[in-house]
Amino acid sequence: MKKVSVIAAAVATALASGYVFAETDVALDVTSGDSAMEVEVKNPTEVVSDGWEVHGYLSSNVRKVDGTTSDNEFGKTDYLSAGTHGKSTNQVEFTVKKHTEHNNGVWSDYVIRTEYGNGNSYAYSSSGSQKNNTTAQLEIKEAFVEIGGLPYFGEETSIWAGQRFLNRASGLLSGEFWKQSSGIGAGLQTKLAGKTAGIAYVMADPDAGSASPNAERTTLSSFDLYYYGVDAGIGSLDFDLKLGHQSLDGADDDGLGASITLNSSYYGLDGWTQTAVGYGKGVMQNRGVNFGGWSGGNDDAESLFLTSYGVVNVTDNVQIGTEATYFTSLDQLFGQDDLTRWILAARPSYKLNDNLRLEATASYATEELGDPSAWSRGENADETKIINLEVATAFTVNADYFGRPQIKPYISYVRADDNDSAKVIGINTGEKDQVIFGVHTEIWF
Repeated sequence: MKKVSVIAAAVATALASGYVFAETDVALDVTSGDSAMEVEVKNPTEVVSDGWEVHGYLSSNVRKVDGTTSDNEFGKTDYLSAGTHGKSTNQVEFTVKKHTEHNNGVWSDYVIRTEYGNGNSYAYSSSGSQKNNTTAQLEIKEAFVEIGGLPYFGEETSIWAGQRFLNRASGLLSGEFWKQSSGIGAGLQTKLAGKTAGIAYVMADPDAGSASPNAERTTLSSFDLYYYGVDAGIGSLDFDLKLGHQSLDGADDDGLGASITLNSSYYGLDGWTQTAVGYGKGVMQNRGVNFGGWSGGNDDAESLFLTSYGVVNVTDNVQIGTEATYFTSLDQLFGQDDLTRWILAARPSYKLNDNLRLEATASYATEELGDPSAWSRGENADETKIINLEVATAFTVNADYFGRPQIKPYISYVRADDNDSAKVIGINTGEKDQVIFGVHTEIWF
């Protein structure tokens, strides 16, 4: 056997056994007669790039209602108002991602998102008493690993497992997340005909953190299929399908949720919109594609959800954000035989200069119930009508509609059509209206 063949055989044997080339590339001089060549053997798993990304979010809402802080969101979570009514006095989030790439094209992401203060409405001082409050403390909201470029799946395919918010979408002015799969699970994402396609299985326990570890579990699950980015001529379409399941009291409840989302310009004008229709049945009654520990429902639960929101650029200085949302029962919804909610909202924004923006918000919303007593309300609370008007000044480093960070003083006025409606949104003073003074600070990066 020639010398070159002996060396080549040794290299091949070493590669097959995975014994050598653990850390660095190796170059061999192979000589046969008067000729010489250099064979470079690379370690396919060697790290070629490795780095960290840090992203964050802050929403600090300093509100005063009748001289005190308040837990009241004035029906915002139920599509009854669209002002700056988030109750969190100091919500802080940090997302850290470690991204690694290897010689053979395989890559991995480790993502962890921490959150503090979401849902806490108290104003804390520096005494350290926050540790006595078990609500809205430092929590891990996302922690998952994603691996892509595996040779047996292909460079456009990745797999993930862990806890995450999968495919979230929220209304522009209501702020409500209408689409997500929030829980722990695993999935695969790839490209089909150049479009994003995925499959995932996500689980959530409604009683997580509150029940005894030995208590009977009522785990919810969602089997997700999605296909995003389909050309529709006037924009792109996203398709979501979710099959839900829950074991409850020895019986099984199932559900089906689906949505179609159109991503386009602002109805033919300069800007953007997201327009979606969602259908939900059974355990997926909550807008069809809004899955998490809050999900659940029997076979009678069925709903229809419509929403359209976006921002139009009217001039260089004027932008207007709008939202129209309609949510109704087709059979039962949240224990009501007949439930309908809808809201119309607009927020014009005027750029005074690069660092100062004026805003105004107006919304009109209604809620109609077939059986108020099912929610322990009086019979006159079958119809609720709410008007919300707000003015604000945004001091910011960038006066665009989404320019952040910003500090925004505001005055918000909420008015109900009668005292029963006022009680529905938490006004229990005997009055039909409320004035809220606040300063909202926000940043994302």
